[in-house]
Amino acid sequence: QVQLVESGGGLVQPGGSLRLSCAASGFTFSVYAMSWYRQAPGKERELVAGISSAGGTTNYAESVKGRFTISRDNAKNTVHLQMNSLKPEDTATYFCRARGPLYETYWGQGTQVTVSS
Repeated sequence: QVQLVESGGGLVQPGGSLRLSCAASGFTFSVYAMSWYRQAPGKERELVAGISSAGGTTNYAESVKGRFTISRDNAKNTVHLQMNSLKPEDTATYFCRARGPLYETYWGQGTQVTVSS
């Protein structure tokens, strides 16, 4: 069955870094666009970063441009989100999403990121 398993979240001080990973299985990863979303308490889920199926195109929310980098390894069926210069407002649950060529969509369970001193 389809699985998206996020890892790498945790507690980090402002200015610190984390690297999130999402391991995919149960579908043809290389034809799916992948994205990271986040949701803070009391707020709607928002797009953080996306990457095309072959990895040639990326997009970022304005709030994370220059600080976050999305990447993927189609040989290992993984997508990563490198987060640098973290701020308290980056605190949220981060979700991995896969979207296929027929717009079928899968979500992971999320990983918590807390930025606090």
